[in-house]
Amino acid sequence: MTFVRFLWSRIDRFLAAILLTVAIATVLPARGETAVAVGWLTDGAIALLFFMHGAHLSPEAALRGARHWQLHTVVFLSTFVLFPLLGVSARFLAPGFLPAPLWAGVILLTAMPSTVQSSIAFTSLAGGNVPAALCSASASNLLGVFLTPVIAGVLLARHGIDVSGHAVLAIVVQLLLPFVAGQLLRPWIGAFVTRHARALKSVDYGSILLIVYSAFSHGVVDGIWHQINAAELLKVAIADVALLAAVMTLLTFASRRLGFSRADEITIVFCGSKKSLASGLPIATLLFAGNVGLLVIPLMLFHQIQLMVCAWLARRYAERRVAAEAHQAVPATSV
Repeated sequence: MTFVRFLWSRIDRFLAAILLTVAIATVLPARGETAVAVGWLTDGAIALLFFMHGAHLSPEAALRGARHWQLHTVVFLSTFVLFPLLGVSARFLAPGFLPAPLWAGVILLTAMPSTVQSSIAFTSLAGGNVPAALCSASASNLLGVFLTPVIAGVLLARHGIDVSGHAVLAIVVQLLLPFVAGQLLRPWIGAFVTRHARALKSVDYGSILLIVYSAFSHGVVDGIWHQINAAELLKVAIADVALLAAVMTLLTFASRRLGFSRADEITIVFCGSKKSLASGLPIATLLFAGNVGLLVIPLMLFHQIQLMVCAWLARRYAERRVAAEAHQAVPATSV
């Protein structure tokens, strides 16, 4: 019993909820009119998600670290240039490592924006530049509404997956307009949303679970589990780990070579190495009209892998900071 409690305490509850949702979609997928209703509900949840983020995000707080343009440039290049280059290079060097739909999913993952909440949380825990992290992560999500469809469209077109201009317009309408509406209404509802941050988190989680159910329902109807096996899932995880390790290593090296402070290095590593599941799933769902079963598997795995790795790395950074402060506090011994 003690072992079971220990194991349960180490499980990411949200990941468990996602897996449970996938299982429900596998056994009870939405079909026919139910699928249409779930699709409308999913679109509404996505709009509500971005509306609440718009109402919650303080422009003043987001702009507090905006002056540090060198840091933001590195994060931006990592998110929207380095990641796609590594994904395309991996596909070119090992085309047979994964089936074409899963490689497309990896490439789609590389085009996604950075996370907001976890980037800031890990940066804070590690002792990084929190205002700069807030600015970079927020800007990444806003730019991702425009850049992710374009980057994904260009890269995936070479793999026979078409992204229409209508899909890009749908993303702008369904994601950006609610966000702008939230920003405009922030003077009246911002304080309420801030006081009820748990409600925003519930919308975050609930919308993602709804998107997962909708996507995998569609996939099950189309026979997704006949298209992938355990060995291929393991290979996707290996590809995700290799991608995350390469980006983190390159960002750490570049930060030090470019002369950034330790706090800025932490911000660059955490903001530049993340990919957002909260923003990524809505974008993918709108981009491919719900036909995203296999395409989002690399993103879902990457999400969990990055959380585990960044949690460990943040603790390492924090421990080193504490050790360094303790060392500086010890007075020099006179001879």
